[in-house]
Amino acid sequence: GGGRKRSAVRDPGLVAALLALVEPEERGDPCSPLRWTVKSTRTLAGELTRQGHQVSAGTVRDLLRAEGFRLQASAKTLEGKQHPDRDAQFRYINGQVKEHQDAGDPVISVDTKKKELVGEFGNPGRQWRPAGSPAAVRDHDFASEAEGKAIPYGVYDLAANAGWVNVGTDHDTAAFAVESIRRWWNGIGRASYPAAGRLLIAADAGGSNGYRTRAWKAELAALALETGLQVTVCHFPPGTSKWNKIEHRLFSHITMNWRGRPLASHQVIVESIAATTTATGLKVHAELDPGSYPAGLRLTRAQAGALPLTRHDWHGEWNYTLRPEPPTPPPPPPQPPAGPGTAEWAHPALTGLDPADWDQLITTVHARLGDPPPGRRPSLSLAEQTLATVLALRFRPHAAALAQLFAVPAATIQAAQHRIWPLLVQAGYPTQLAGPQLKTLTELTAYAHTHGLTLTTTHPS
Repeated sequence: GGGRKRSAVRDPGLVAALLALVEPEERGDPCSPLRWTVKSTRTLAGELTRQGHQVSAGTVRDLLRAEGFRLQASAKTLEGKQHPDRDAQFRYINGQVKEHQDAGDPVISVDTKKKELVGEFGNPGRQWRPAGSPAAVRDHDFASEAEGKAIPYGVYDLAANAGWVNVGTDHDTAAFAVESIRRWWNGIGRASYPAAGRLLIAADAGGSNGYRTRAWKAELAALALETGLQVTVCHFPPGTSKWNKIEHRLFSHITMNWRGRPLASHQVIVESIAATTTATGLKVHAELDPGSYPAGLRLTRAQAGALPLTRHDWHGEWNYTLRPEPPTPPPPPPQPPAGPGTAEWAHPALTGLDPADWDQLITTVHARLGDPPPGRRPSLSLAEQTLATVLALRFRPHAAALAQLFAVPAATIQAAQHRIWPLLVQAGYPTQLAGPQLKTLTELTAYAHTHGLTLTTTHPS
């Protein structure tokens, strides 16, 4: 029983004070001085000493271990809001996979791995090296100091347990994603599945291969037409990307293979990916893709609607098939409405143009402006707006005279001129005075009468 007594024995309140400091935040004292502080043994020892408990950091560590505490990281176990059909979509994907594999058709899982800065930057993890000689890397990961970026897009063949990684250097776009699949098919897939008529792709809900991305569907339609394959896509519901096979059968092993190694060049990245293997026989092919894939390209709703796409009965937004067919040709653009009085008022004496040239001018203006919004009928037709602007250019009448002629407010005439005048300039229509100045409506109608035209002062429509 001899010897120095333990701190917990000499100071009965020590353990209770320590436990009050390390109690989890949601249960501990909200007024604890260490609530928002990293609770290292040194910090805890300092706070206990301040409270009157003389103790060292080593003693704090021993006391914590005796009370069942261990160093632990946070665990990612709390899931976000689940879609009510999440599990049913999982079962649907599983059924599609089995059906395609039983028929001998390829099934691939695709995704973009985390983008990497290229250069002497730190990479998480450790690797065996001679003692005292760790790999020297930059102390800050500034993108401006990088030699570029690497965008690994992976294609994982479920049946063959083989991966294909296309390492891009530009942008992670839908075109880049589908080009990666195209390279896999031309490099490996076609030879592995010579009799295939279909291809099933399992993909996440977002990113360059997201289910809302029109460009993704358009690029897949082009791939289907090029290869003759019927391409089916099944998306995992939002928030469930970790269930995608490529995440834990390919990407996780790539991360383990290059851990602790600075990704100093694109060659290092490509070679590290290609050298990835597992005990279960995983094989990976990797190659560099220096192509340009500009971002910001958009498809209109009409273009997307023309794609040869069939939505499945079950969640057609997640599950759809692209047929190997060309897109439906778009309908011809609507003809511009022929304004009232065009046959009589649009006379060469007033417009300076032959009837055929006048019609071509209206078509050009209509192509640039398009149709008015649905359900909204403008006070003047496009032909009338153009005619009013042409009259203003050629004869310089007062806006009030044109307003009286077309039976609309003067502000409507002025607004039409602001819209049409620049388009006439772009079309090469002369904007200089081409005839006498006809300021009033009386002068304008009299000039028209000398050329056999009758301009009524009421709206012709």
